[in-house]
Amino acid sequence: MPLAQAEAAALQGDGIALEAALKKALAAGASRTDIAARMGQAYLLQNNPAKAAEWLLPGRFTTHDAALGWRMTGRLQQMQGNLAEAGKAFDKALALTPRDPVLWVDIARMRYVGGEHFGAIEAADRALEFGPEEPRAIELRAELLRDSVGPVAASAVYQRGLEVAPEDTALLAGYAAVLGETGRMRDMLVVARELHRLDPRSPLPLYFQAVMAARAGKIDLARSLLTRLENRLGDLPAAMLLNGALELEAGNTTMAVEVLERLDRRQPANPRVQALYAAALLANGDHTALRERFQPLAARADASAHLLTILGRSYEQTGDRAAAAPWLDRAAAATMPPVMAIAGRDPLAAIERRPDSFEGLVLRADADYARQSLAPAFGFYDRAALVRYPEWLMLRAVLALEATGAGGGAIAAAARYQNGFPDSLLAGRLAAGGAGASGDWAQAVSLYDNVSARSGHRDVRLLADLSLAQLRADDGEAALTSAAKAHRIQRASGIAAQARGMALARLKRDRDQAAQLLAKARKVLGDNPLLRQGQADLGKR
Repeated sequence: MPLAQAEAAALQGDGIALEAALKKALAAGASRTDIAARMGQAYLLQNNPAKAAEWLLPGRFTTHDAALGWRMTGRLQQMQGNLAEAGKAFDKALALTPRDPVLWVDIARMRYVGGEHFGAIEAADRALEFGPEEPRAIELRAELLRDSVGPVAASAVYQRGLEVAPEDTALLAGYAAVLGETGRMRDMLVVARELHRLDPRSPLPLYFQAVMAARAGKIDLARSLLTRLENRLGDLPAAMLLNGALELEAGNTTMAVEVLERLDRRQPANPRVQALYAAALLANGDHTALRERFQPLAARADASAHLLTILGRSYEQTGDRAAAAPWLDRAAAATMPPVMAIAGRDPLAAIERRPDSFEGLVLRADADYARQSLAPAFGFYDRAALVRYPEWLMLRAVLALEATGAGGGAIAAAARYQNGFPDSLLAGRLAAGGAGASGDWAQAVSLYDNVSARSGHRDVRLLADLSLAQLRADDGEAALTSAAKAHRIQRASGIAAQARGMALARLKRDRDQAAQLLAKARKVLGDNPLLRQGQADLGKR
């Protein structure tokens, strides 16, 4: 009877109930070997690897529980960072149960952590083949699709999983997350409420409500919801990023720095984390920390205008205008940065150790791109995207395609990315640029306006692009409004000066100011066809 209770507790994932049932079985005469595999599982469910090791590492299991025991041993070894030992344990389990879908899920997750990304995808496929209705196999497939194809595709897989297991809380949590990423906020809230009904102790429903409040601009409400969570979400990166952004928006710069500094240590190459962390350091007056962390990145040719401006403002605030000038001048030019290899400690070692890993493929692609071997570069970028497809990788792939002369393919790639990742601002910008290149200026205006609104109308280059599209669509007044916003945000910007000067010239308004703005833009940007068009409009009476 106690062993039957243990079986039921294991199926429910209740480690405490499982431990209690097994102790009853032990008291009733069961041997240590009889319960070793299940007791190890109980302690792993309680996140107590030290206790689990006492039962699993001796490797003494009954014939009935041997496969489970080795699978739990593999999980324990992986939890402790011993991937080679984890692999050996999983191999022993695999020899006993080669068609166990949950075992293949464990193998896939181990391979992924170890950088064997395509091996992980293969294992995930085996898991789904052997268990097409196994919730954990479906969950893993959805997670992999979310990374590589986007939340739209992942949402369909989560839906299918919930048809099989409608009360599976892990599937509900994943489904709510991708609904939020696709902009279906009300649907996300419905799923979050169902998750709360099934698991009132879960912190995730409150987190999803905070995301919805933040998207709606209700900063105080979002912060209040996160505060109610206390530390129950642990170090979930998405929650840390949201928390840092909300604290910065509320003016709590010290708190924002603390949160974002921890996240930056975990994700040092994440552009969104970098941008927010740099802004928080500047707002908090941590100039030494800001320069130590970000000056090497800002010195690279591919530094963003946002980061260059932050470094410039830092030197301005400490009274060193001479040091500020080069950073601000580069930011004002606002040219498209070149593709460079991702900053890392030892990129060659990463290629040698794991040439077919995501990181290895990207570094090989970057190296080929730098040598102008564009077709091989795109091939490596394309293969890396089968594992993960972040915005910056999409941009690299699009630029590589454009450089080969396949402009139409590049536009199509950006459009596909936007369809899969509808929350992507960058894909929206590229799609808008593609619409303009094809002469559909009304569509370009619509896309640029949507992206600008979602970014808070604070991106100078985006506002300038919107202004140009509006000008091409024969809406000079709207073009002037957009350009004026850009100019107010960054008066030193050549792009903003060019946009405002062109709009004034087209409207035949304030000719002296238009001429000054176009001259300023030419000084910063050099001559270009847009400036020549503005000068021609200025010359017309």
